[in-house]
Amino acid sequence: MQLRNFTEKDLPTLQSYRYKNHSYTELQLMLSDWSKKEIDNRYFEMFAIVHNEEIVGMISLYEHSEHIISCGPEIFEEYRGQGFGFQAMKLALDIAKNKGYEVASAQIKKDNVASIALHKKLGFESDFYPYTNKKGNEVFVFIKALK
Repeated sequence: MQLRNFTEKDLPTLQSYRYKNHSYTELQLMLSDWSKKEIDNRYFEMFAIVHNEEIVGMISLYEHSEHIISCGPEIFEEYRGQGFGFQAMKLALDIAKNKGYEVASAQIKKDNVASIALHKKLGFESDFYPYTNKKGNEVFVFIKALK
């Protein structure tokens, strides 16, 4: 399994699995934004999660501060439960660590049992105090030292 940046040839896969209501032109613009590796003057990178030359999901890294980054995986439904999220998170966290980030954080919806279990397995910790994020979702915040 590997992580790589998305390319134009991946747009049909993105459209069929994740962005069904987006036009091809909208996806091209999204891909162009991703290729800048920056959002709001902060590091951001979106990776395809590839297994046997097939995209099984996607994972992002987003800088919150000089030392803190978040890592957001999404495994496409038909590929869930096969360990791809765990492997992708390990690779993405290694990338973040190599870029000098010291702490990884994640906001996980309270009812997302699989993601909570994944983050615990990867050594993330939470106080399990529910927060309401800016999207209006009740989430738990998980953190992990990358040193």
